[in-house]
Amino acid sequence: MSSVLGVSVGASAVRIARPIAGDSAETAATRNFSAPPPGFGGYDGAFGGYDGAPDAFDVQAVPVGERRVDELAADVIGAVLAADSRITATAIAYRDENHARAIRAELARRQFTNYELVPDVVAALEFLECSGELRGFGTVALYDLGASGLSVTVVDTATRQVCFSERTSDISGDYLDSLIREQQIASGRIAHPPDHTGLAALDALCRQAKEQLSGSNAVALPSTEGLVLLSQENFEALIMLAVESSARMTRDVILRSEQPVQAVALLGGCAQIPLVARVLRRWLGVPVIVPAAPDTVVTRGAAMLARPVMARPAPAPFPAAVHDQTPPPVEPTQPWQPGPARAVEKFGRRREVSLAGVAVGALVVVAAIGVTLGWGPRVLEHDSQQRQDAVTSSVPVTTTHPVESATLAPTTSEATNESLAAPPPRYAPTTTEAPPPTAGPNTITIIPGLPPVVVPTLPPLFPAPPAQEH
Repeated sequence: MSSVLGVSVGASAVRIARPIAGDSAETAATRNFSAPPPGFGGYDGAFGGYDGAPDAFDVQAVPVGERRVDELAADVIGAVLAADSRITATAIAYRDENHARAIRAELARRQFTNYELVPDVVAALEFLECSGELRGFGTVALYDLGASGLSVTVVDTATRQVCFSERTSDISGDYLDSLIREQQIASGRIAHPPDHTGLAALDALCRQAKEQLSGSNAVALPSTEGLVLLSQENFEALIMLAVESSARMTRDVILRSEQPVQAVALLGGCAQIPLVARVLRRWLGVPVIVPAAPDTVVTRGAAMLARPVMARPAPAPFPAAVHDQTPPPVEPTQPWQPGPARAVEKFGRRREVSLAGVAVGALVVVAAIGVTLGWGPRVLEHDSQQRQDAVTSSVPVTTTHPVESATLAPTTSEATNESLAAPPPRYAPTTTEAPPPTAGPNTITIIPGLPPVVVPTLPPLFPAPPAQEH
């Protein structure tokens, strides 16, 4: 008889669940139990699996400690599969895509293939619906308070579509443990541990006290640093602000989802704290569901979704790294691909264009230098005198002493282009050119070859004093 294995990978522990008295993995492979739509949560396969009682599971937890979570999960799965050859289906619940990617990479490194990854929201809904906890509720909010943080997810139970989800690490099980630790140290009953090892041991003791307070009114746990003594009343007063903050976040997520949430289901190890359910009922005003052993709901749901390998499509292989980057050979018969001759021709054309650009640039520089040195007017005057008899003006101009001008408009495109390209005609002046100024005390020659510049004589700043009469 075959069996199934469900695994949940948390921040503080890796939990596994196996049916106690067999299962119906063979018959489960032929049905699709409570299947969500394809593509939900990144999972593209059909769901189906365990067909027994929801509570008939043997659940075990392995603390993470100082190890990497994905490595510990791979070690646990490998040890269970090696010890129990009847397991033909394994389902691993993951929180998000980064979580799934890390787990998949570690399992691929160890060449594990007989497994499937399912979203933890789907695994939780599977167990809660099979156990009857969500009967009559269409839209629920999943409040998952674990060791590393709080996740609030609004989901439609009929279609299993996530309407809105949010996660924070501001409130977590580790944070509640730190509140207990600081309170015990501040009270003087516990000495502050001298090193990291002692601090980790004290945190584990505070976590144990928190778990025991879920079913008792007070706890007293001895340690090497002193006695951890805490009552239920003191514990609730210590964590009240944090729990109310989580209730406020849950309310905000429900409002942002714009969905009529009918109930809230509590998951995770901290869901066993009685204060959490009371505060959520007061803040939200909807039924709050606390299943038995809420920290193992996802693990048992994953076991119920596990399917035998023969009923599951093969997982997509990891994309292989491309090492050969050599481009494919070019067919010489294809006209659209440049051959050697085309490349030479294109290079020759580019060279011609480049030489033409250099020549034009040189002419522009020479022209600019000529204009700066005063050659421009002379060149334009000389050019205009040559074109005066060949180019006519289309606009009559009246001057005091005009020279003969034609008013005929050009009739051909050549005449039009020539009139646009040539500068406007100049008219012969009727006055003689003024002689250059004679050299004097105020005449200065700046550039040899150019007319001298006459500097005007400035009047004195102060008038001369009148002459005195003798």
